[in-house]
Amino acid sequence: MATRYMDSPVGGLRLHSSAGLLTAVDFGAEPRGRNVADPVLDAAQAQLEECFAGTRTEFDLPLAADGTEFQRKVWGELRRIPYGETATYGDIARRLGYEPVISRAVGAANGANPIPIVVPCHRVVGSDGNLTGYAGGVERKRVLLDMERPGLF
Repeated sequence: MATRYMDSPVGGLRLHSSAGLLTAVDFGAEPRGRNVADPVLDAAQAQLEECFAGTRTEFDLPLAADGTEFQRKVWGELRRIPYGETATYGDIARRLGYEPVISRAVGAANGANPIPIVVPCHRVVGSDGNLTGYAGGVERKRVLLDMERPGLF
């Protein structure tokens, strides 16, 4: 397992990889240790920097997120939300073939996403279109959405 710290417009990020796969992105990281050479972390950092610079709208990284079958379904659906667009928790439930009443379960799976930004959980909003909770904090969510579509929120 390897880790890498990087600065970003949403604060320090800690990237994690294992067995050639990106496994996590943590918010609120502090620089510590030295960044070791790792092809997956090199690619993840480069693609995140391109995303923050506005030159990348999709990620092309090998991912491995540990979660339940339901969580993995939700995370897969999150990756289908186009850059600059949003979806509600109910939308995600419907796309997965469930009734919107399970939107809270979708929200819990969304909040458990270990690879934020790359798996764009920030693109999910409340049923009224307002920003709702975000594991990285609503202000980070606002910054990420504003980078994709200035003036959206």
